[in-house]
Amino acid sequence: MPKRDFLTLTDLSLAEATRVLAIARTLKAEPKGARTGLLAGRSLAVVLEKASTRTRVSFEVGAAQLGMHPVVIGTQGSQLGRGEPIKDTARVLARYCDAIVFRTSATERLREMATAAVPVVNALSDDGHPVQVLCDVLTVEEQLGAGIAGKRIAFVGDCSSNMARSWLEAAPMFGFHLVLAGPSSYGPPPGELARAGAHVTRVEDPAHAADRCDVVNTDVWTSMGQEAEGQERTEAFSGWRVEDRMMSRAKPGAIVLHCLPAHRGEEIDEGTIEGPRSRVWDQAENRLHVQKALLVWLLGAADRVR
Repeated sequence: MPKRDFLTLTDLSLAEATRVLAIARTLKAEPKGARTGLLAGRSLAVVLEKASTRTRVSFEVGAAQLGMHPVVIGTQGSQLGRGEPIKDTARVLARYCDAIVFRTSATERLREMATAAVPVVNALSDDGHPVQVLCDVLTVEEQLGAGIAGKRIAFVGDCSSNMARSWLEAAPMFGFHLVLAGPSSYGPPPGELARAGAHVTRVEDPAHAADRCDVVNTDVWTSMGQEAEGQERTEAFSGWRVEDRMMSRAKPGAIVLHCLPAHRGEEIDEGTIEGPRSRVWDQAENRLHVQKALLVWLLGAADRVR
């Protein structure tokens, strides 16, 4: 079977994504050590060019729970830090490992890693964070007790960010309505907005960011690599904090998501992230289960999970 990569959400069909989520639910319901034979004898390279807590731990622990041997590689202490071409690293890792997880900046680097002869998973790039949004879909469906199709989901903040862009990709795929709520100068590429069509609404007034929404999602205003823009971004996003005033316009049972790490008091206040609407910690846990399911699917073991 030709190798498959997961670089964007739409590298999966809806049917395939639904199957991955079903596997995740099964694995989550089982004891942690129940599937150590599923991918036994295989290995996973986790290559990190950006700082990581959840990505590293969830992939490393998840691989071990499937019986894989995880190898974590950072730029410091590897030849990547000394300028080795990505394609050379990719070729060698494919000789050693059965799959590669890559957390990087430029999408060009991700696509170069994907020249490897084994499956490559995008664990974050400038253009998207598909593993996070796939886990967020699972979280929404668990917490609201129904499928995500037809739901109204707001992303509040930097609508040009990788998180916003993966949510934008997800909306027509899963059939929900996305509200991209943020300043006009921080919007997604026009082509991506156009592809989402009627599945997206752009809101540029924070007073209406959460109107009638089932889910309100946010992320930091200044991401890794944007630190020099910190003051400018803080001023631009003034008024866009997810807090009680904004949430009062959401549906009564609406939940709040944040992919973490959070800058409490900036994009979200303490009372909201720690409040009864928050599902942030369930969301973080689901990274483990969805990524395990994705590895199982990519490595051809999905038929062994019922």
